[in-house]
Amino acid sequence: MGNRLSKIYTRTGDDGSTGLADGSRIAKNAQRVDAMGSADELSCQIGVLIEELEPADDLAGVLRKIQHHLFDLGGEFAIPGSSMVGENRVAWLEETLDHYNKPLPALKNFILPGGSKAAAQCHMARAICRRAERVVVALSHEDSINPAARHYLNRLSDLLFVIARVLARREGAREILWEQTP
Repeated sequence: MGNRLSKIYTRTGDDGSTGLADGSRIAKNAQRVDAMGSADELSCQIGVLIEELEPADDLAGVLRKIQHHLFDLGGEFAIPGSSMVGENRVAWLEETLDHYNKPLPALKNFILPGGSKAAAQCHMARAICRRAERVVVALSHEDSINPAARHYLNRLSDLLFVIARVLARREGAREILWEQTP
C-alpha cells in the first residue's frame, strides 16, 4: 500500500469535486463517482449481511470474497481506463451461483424480499447491486469501461437472489411468494 492517510479530511472536496486515483479531479455527482459509490454501498450492505451469519458459514466466506471484488471494482472506476475485474471473476460467480442454486426447488412464482432477517438483507444487497449495474451502464454511455465490470454486477445480482433463497431455507423460513392483488 502506498501512502497512509494520517489526516482524513483535506478540504479539497469542499468545492464539490473529488480526486480520482490517477490524480484528476471530477465533480462529486459525476457518473464515475456514482459508480464508485454504488460499489462501496453494495459492499457495505454485504457487510451488514455477513454480520447476520456465523463466521464459519461458507456463505460468509463467499460474501467476503465478493467484498474484495467490489473494492477492486471501485478502484477500477477510480482509475479511468483501468481493468481490475476480469471475466475470470464473472466465471467464479457463475460457478458459485450454480453450486448454490442446484439444490433449490424450481421457481414457479416471483419471490418478495423477506423470509428471514438475513434473506431480507441479501435481497437489499441484490437491489443495490441492480442499481449499481444501472449506474455502470449509464457510465459506459459516456466513458469507456471494462465490459467485465457490467457482467460482474449482472451475475452478482443473480447470485445474491439465490443466496437469499438459500438463507431463507437455512433459517427455516418460507419464501414469500408474490400474489397478484385485485
